[in-house]
Amino acid sequence: MTTNEGANGSTDIAKGYPKLQHEPSSLVSDATIEIKTESPTAKRKLETNGNGHTEHQDKRRKGTAPVKAEFIIHNETFEAPEAHRENGDDDAAEAFHHKDRSTNEGDNRNQRKKQGGQNKNRSIKAAADEVGLCATRSHAPEFSPRECPFGQKCKFEHDLRRYLKDVKKDDLETFDGVCPVWKARDGRKELILVEVPELVAKLQDTSNVEDAEIETVNIIDTQSRQMLNRKKLRTPKSDKYIPWMDGNLSRDPAQQKMPKKQASNGRANSSSPEPDADSDQQDRRSAYVEQPLLPSEKRRLYYGPDTPVLAPLTTQGNLPFRRLCTTLGATFTFSEMAMSMPLLSGQRSEWALLKAHESEIQPPNFISNDAVSALKSSKRNIVYDYSHSTDTKFGAQISSNKPWLAIKTTEVLAALIPNGLRVIDMNCGCPIDLVYKEGAGSALMDSPNKLDKMLRGMNAVSGAIPVSCKIRMGTKTGYPTAQKLVERLVLGAKRNNHWSSDDERDAPCGVAAITLHGRSRQQRYTREADWEYISETASLIESLNNRANALSDTIHEPDARDLAQPLISAQSSATTPNGVHFLGNGDIFSHEDYYRHLENAPISACMVARGALIKPWIFEEIHLNQYLDKSATERLDYIRTFVRNGLSAWGTDTHGISTTRRFLLEYLSFTHRYVPVGLLEYLPPKINERPPRYRGRDELETLLASDSYKDWIRISEMFLGKVGDVEGKKGEDYGWVPKHKSHAWDGEAQG
Repeated sequence: MTTNEGANGSTDIAKGYPKLQHEPSSLVSDATIEIKTESPTAKRKLETNGNGHTEHQDKRRKGTAPVKAEFIIHNETFEAPEAHRENGDDDAAEAFHHKDRSTNEGDNRNQRKKQGGQNKNRSIKAAADEVGLCATRSHAPEFSPRECPFGQKCKFEHDLRRYLKDVKKDDLETFDGVCPVWKARDGRKELILVEVPELVAKLQDTSNVEDAEIETVNIIDTQSRQMLNRKKLRTPKSDKYIPWMDGNLSRDPAQQKMPKKQASNGRANSSSPEPDADSDQQDRRSAYVEQPLLPSEKRRLYYGPDTPVLAPLTTQGNLPFRRLCTTLGATFTFSEMAMSMPLLSGQRSEWALLKAHESEIQPPNFISNDAVSALKSSKRNIVYDYSHSTDTKFGAQISSNKPWLAIKTTEVLAALIPNGLRVIDMNCGCPIDLVYKEGAGSALMDSPNKLDKMLRGMNAVSGAIPVSCKIRMGTKTGYPTAQKLVERLVLGAKRNNHWSSDDERDAPCGVAAITLHGRSRQQRYTREADWEYISETASLIESLNNRANALSDTIHEPDARDLAQPLISAQSSATTPNGVHFLGNGDIFSHEDYYRHLENAPISACMVARGALIKPWIFEEIHLNQYLDKSATERLDYIRTFVRNGLSAWGTDTHGISTTRRFLLEYLSFTHRYVPVGLLEYLPPKINERPPRYRGRDELETLLASDSYKDWIRISEMFLGKVGDVEGKKGEDYGWVPKHKSHAWDGEAQG
């Protein structure tokens, strides 16, 4: 391969590519390749049986992607992929992001323990200029800058010319030397600040916002962050609701709303002048006077076959990646899981997870094709009183282990970013030990009373923002508990007492949507997602809604104000009182998976997670209802778009470039798993299949398939310049390695 490098070591993508770390020719020089003689039509034919599997199902080797023989690199020293290794990588990747985060206040002081996994010395340190440019100078005209509140004590540079001359490193030659943010060449060359009117206008009202960013929303101002850090930001709704909750919502639902004659142990029939035993409880009830918005009064949510959803993704579900997926057809997006205590403490890194691109707070775009039309005609997906103009795309996911934490965090989110969130989602499925052992994540599935109190309290303080939750099948493999939990969330807790009937329940918690990941906590990402169980749970929700309808005009009929979203049947004008949306999640890797699950399970929509990381154009495939055999050039363009989005979000200075490179490498650690459709022997592809070592149809496709992190660094240098020129380190000394070594198999290391 030939490489043309600029003055700063950058690569001209149109003329050549960096040399592949493991040249295919060196691996196959003495190998004999057997080409299977089978007509192309037979290879690509897809006849499915009742379970949705292809007729070639039995011919596929479990855990190995069926790459055509003519593309496979035969090497005796190369070990065949293991079916479980891919999943282990995802577990290690997700766990790493949480090692320095805590759900409880003050728990980080004892977190410095011996690291696990193979890469124990993994350390990510973003590079930065020796002296950064003050934000009052970087986002203001040179001769009329904003006043710096720190004055002479500011640790950043105020002299723009000195910064450009002595501090700032050489400009990148990529993107034709034009800054992706300002669409102009850097001030070092033109010695002026280029003023783009529409961009400058967006920054005029951000003088009180810390780290103001162009085209970015959900940024809290400096004063609010400092008040959170000093515990001075008031949460009046939570302060009133939490004592009321502690006094009225018993841990045991069987003790709630007990008749007076039972509670007073016969005192009701006594002539004693003493007050009733529950008089204090009545006083506590009267203390909570402000009536919150009931679930039926909140903003309506809509999920349907025409709304593919991007799941909350640890590390990689960042703003640049979500922006890429939105342009490719993702209807709704979620933030990375944010921990409640760091949010309440005003930690800048945790609040950064909730930043969104301005396109994510625009009304959603729904896909339209024949498959969607057929599914919509058979599903109850018409939401009563839904307003498309007021709906947005972006939702926040939080994690808490205590009801008061979840409630206070929800109120703070609703107060500080009221217009930037579509929904607030409670994570009840995170399997990571650091989260589970603190009682958060999937541990909440074993504490239904606590979860019920959380969701009720979140609904009470969230204002017009609806509340949802994401769960797993259960915590233990073989012992699913999701259906029992779903019944409680949809209909309310059952009063199993001798004084109540089977139909008597407490009011529902008001959850607007439930997402079920078809695995248990113990499974993590191993084995295939259990869509049969997801379908059974979806059918259960339908039957629960029918049971609720059967209670109409009876004493047991639930109060319609406590129900989240009434739905209108597509077949008639009948209204379903409780329209809790139910979404399925797990192993969706193609449009076939998406539409098959929607057809076979009575779910509202599908949520796509790792499939979007490996091939973000899965949303395009869903929109077009067909496979897209993306060329290597098209895939490289998506990487270029991600880099542009990263530089726009994190800046084009040294720190911004370093941060963009880090998340680009995390992104490439997933995209290299993609095997082009044209190279597969059989379809559909499966997300847990790992390909043998293979060569692509051209050099660039082979490079993009490399699982060596050194090649990923070389790909990053195509857009972000040489590592040594930007970060000041040689490529081999760059402070980034994969989260798990099996993520980046290195032939040299393997001997």
